[in-house]
Amino acid sequence: MSTYNAPLADMRFLLNEIAGLKDILNLPAFAELDADTVDDILKEAAKFATEVVDPVNIVGDRQTPPVWKDGVVTISKEYKDAYKLFCETGWHAMPGNPEFGGQGLPNLVNFAVNEMWRSASIAFALCPMLTMGAAHAIENHASDEIKQKYLPKMIDGTWGGTMNLTEPQAGSDLTAIRTKAKPNPNGDGTYLISGTKIFITWGEHDMAENIIHLVLARLPNSDPGLKGISLFVVPKYFVNDDGSLGARNDLICSALEHKLGIKGSATAVMSYGDHEGAVGWLVGKEGNGIAYMFTMMNHARIHVGLEGIGVAERAYQHALSYARERIQGAIIGDAESKTKPKPILFHPDVRRLLLDMKSRTEALRAIGYFTAGQLDFANFSTDPAAKKKALAYVELLTPIVKGWSTESSIDITSEGIQVHGGTGFIEETGAAQYLRDSRITAIYEGTTAIQANDYIGRKTAREVNKETGEVGFTARALYKEVAAFADDLAKDAKLGDIGKNLQEAIKALIDATEWAITNYGPQPQVTSAGSVPYLKLGGIVLGGWLLAKSALLAQNKIAAGETSDYYQGKIATTRYYAKHWLVQASAIAREIIEGGESVLGLDEPLF
Repeated sequence: MSTYNAPLADMRFLLNEIAGLKDILNLPAFAELDADTVDDILKEAAKFATEVVDPVNIVGDRQTPPVWKDGVVTISKEYKDAYKLFCETGWHAMPGNPEFGGQGLPNLVNFAVNEMWRSASIAFALCPMLTMGAAHAIENHASDEIKQKYLPKMIDGTWGGTMNLTEPQAGSDLTAIRTKAKPNPNGDGTYLISGTKIFITWGEHDMAENIIHLVLARLPNSDPGLKGISLFVVPKYFVNDDGSLGARNDLICSALEHKLGIKGSATAVMSYGDHEGAVGWLVGKEGNGIAYMFTMMNHARIHVGLEGIGVAERAYQHALSYARERIQGAIIGDAESKTKPKPILFHPDVRRLLLDMKSRTEALRAIGYFTAGQLDFANFSTDPAAKKKALAYVELLTPIVKGWSTESSIDITSEGIQVHGGTGFIEETGAAQYLRDSRITAIYEGTTAIQANDYIGRKTAREVNKETGEVGFTARALYKEVAAFADDLAKDAKLGDIGKNLQEAIKALIDATEWAITNYGPQPQVTSAGSVPYLKLGGIVLGGWLLAKSALLAQNKIAAGETSDYYQGKIATTRYYAKHWLVQASAIAREIIEGGESVLGLDEPLF
């Protein structure tokens, strides 16, 4: 088994050269934070991920996964010890609002640190991620009383948090939710919740003293659609006025799911109100539950995209470690290897697999970090125009971060198994876990199709500038910027080949975008049939753009006398990506423009 080591060189480069850390640290909100402190945080997080989180990954997956008995879920001692240390050392509180005990660090810094947790163990990292997402929703929409009661202990990790959307009949279609809420007859302003929720990640466990559930439910005589759904805070244990825990609420974990991956996390079936009704407190206004939950959902979608990035990096490191050690067969075209065997890293196709994993992971990371940086500008910039532009970029790119990163991670982790050959198919090798863990990331918090339809629809073909009437103006503006960069890079003496491939790729994306804008209204099904390829195209091209920017910056640093293997590696990795991935853009654009009708062309009985 390999050991996880955070890719600090790539992280630092992206933070400082691509995602805008320097400008973020100059914002008034972060006046007390400097670059040296950020670097210290990264180094300490890397150490914690390697020494504390990475070792428990195998424990949760194959040694001591969560155990359910009579509604009680027991987590392994190793997980509990790691979680306790995670909270005690302040990592849990890092993203939180200082008003409630958090550290208030930039989203960009949190993103980099959280990548380390995801790489070391997705299952473990899901617990704090969901707690902070629930805390974020409470902070943005709940009353001051609810905030003061719950947020401090959620932010420091003493209490956990969950999101409860899915029901047996209500997956992606939340209009089908049946969980009920009715005013408590005692007249204290609370509500009684009854119903069943499924697929609730970390819905029950003994790592935290209390678990604060955010539950979507319908009030009596409410609208039958989304506007009839409200959001409620439903704690596992009641909280007394002095902050101590009281009696158990009327809720129970009725089962744990048996899963393909992320086995270290407890995915619960939650039953509310089996007796008198689980007591809940309304968040905000009645009927706004979906809007409030999407505050948490959008947070979760970016972080699930980060899971894709993290597991891809871990699979790459695992495969590379094996390829450096495993000796098997003579190397084609290398006569010396017949008498002096070399590791399989020297086989051309193993090199291709590893470069594919490396280049794609770095492209995913670049888009993720760029988006996280834009989120900081959207939230904290003092320039209204800059805030507006950054928010538009975040909204456009979130489906790519979530959808493309997770779909790519499935491919990348599968390639990791291929590098291992037959041993990759054996669980003891560890390679298979990364593929198993990655598979859920393209499903939960909105499937890839949901992300793709959001990207091609609401974020592109249905986005209208209220001032000018231009459709898809954010996408068009960004792609115009990419095209201008590609034109300049194509003239570069050393990187011109990369620039030319980027020119062709961005033209393909622009062509597909214009087609989507034209056809979305009159042919919504045909356009939707090409939405997932369109998402893939956007990810490939924008990932290539940020890699190309990185390569140019690396070349300039080399020219200025900075010597670093990292810079040479970045250029070589980008060139591989340009020759193997950017060249696919034109074909994918044709798939989008010409392929939709064929998707709809087979009558249902013929399937």
